[in-house]
Amino acid sequence: MGPSGGTTQRALPEPAFLEALCLERKRAERSRRLFVLMALHLAEPLENRDGANVLAKSAGAISAAIRDTDIPGWYEQHSAFAVIFTELGAADRKSVLSALREKVTTTLRSTLRTDELPHVHLSFQCFPEDWQDHETALPALAQLYPDLAQRDRGKTMARLTKRAMDLLGSSLGLLALSPLLLGIALAVKVSSPGPVLFRQRRIGQYGVPFTFLKFRSMHAVNDSAIHKEYIKRLIAGDVQADASEASDTVVYKITEDPRVTRVGRFLRRTSLDELPQLLNVLRGEMSLVGPRPPIPYEVDSYDLWHRRRVLEVKPGITGLWQVNGRSKLPFDDMVRLDLAYAETWSPWLDVKILLRTPRAVVSRDGAY
Repeated sequence: MGPSGGTTQRALPEPAFLEALCLERKRAERSRRLFVLMALHLAEPLENRDGANVLAKSAGAISAAIRDTDIPGWYEQHSAFAVIFTELGAADRKSVLSALREKVTTTLRSTLRTDELPHVHLSFQCFPEDWQDHETALPALAQLYPDLAQRDRGKTMARLTKRAMDLLGSSLGLLALSPLLLGIALAVKVSSPGPVLFRQRRIGQYGVPFTFLKFRSMHAVNDSAIHKEYIKRLIAGDVQADASEASDTVVYKITEDPRVTRVGRFLRRTSLDELPQLLNVLRGEMSLVGPRPPIPYEVDSYDLWHRRRVLEVKPGITGLWQVNGRSKLPFDDMVRLDLAYAETWSPWLDVKILLRTPRAVVSRDGAY
């Protein structure tokens, strides 16, 4: 239910509030300044009239207590009241959240009756979100990214079609390529000691981690510090592009990685090491087309706007980056391609990218 009386005149209607939230998030991506989204809703059912009164009283009291720079509004189809707390200074997020919770709770205690307080539930979400704990600290997509949630709801049929394509394509691919898969597995096993498949924790859509599969292309015992340091410098733009030996083409990738085996080098150049990801697609963790899923330590080095590449669509085996030069592109350009795909994807675009992929693989353009 929406506002009543004059106590909540400051509160924006839901469409305007969601627009303000998206705008504040985009500003924070540039400024890196923390903001907090507080949502208040009724945690337990009340009679419609009583619930409306409690929500209206709470919204009025909080609206009167917050600063002029904070943005109050109606939320979740007018069943909740929310505030965007901006301009929070340089204090750490734990202190900010504690102070805001204390302020709002004190306001509610002085406004609501004792029997009304247990029905009120408060939630606080910080932006930027804390992604350091990749196992449990998932981004609050529905709250902080309402534009993405709305976009998903508007593409229900397209998403069903995309999933059907993924199921059909991965099933047929695994069946048709089974002799090749067996041959590669034997080559990997014979060429160096260790498992055939390389399993690695990657970050999927909405920040959900999953086990990513590849044919092992490196020695079983190796030091990932080389790659960690390179990725950190690549994302920061501190990497000098290498020139390939066959041409003057620049490559943003480790071209002479001492950890890679002889068979592994061939698999990487032909992209055959990626074939086990058909199992990830079959399980729904990936799609045939989408951004490449990052390693957790890669996400740790992301700028705020980079994070959207793992929020907006499911990761894929191939995508716009792969068919537009792969490692020839700087990291920021790769992210821009991923975001362009996220904004414009459709089953037909997926088909066009899939049709362009064999040519990119055969040409080995940007593959190392």
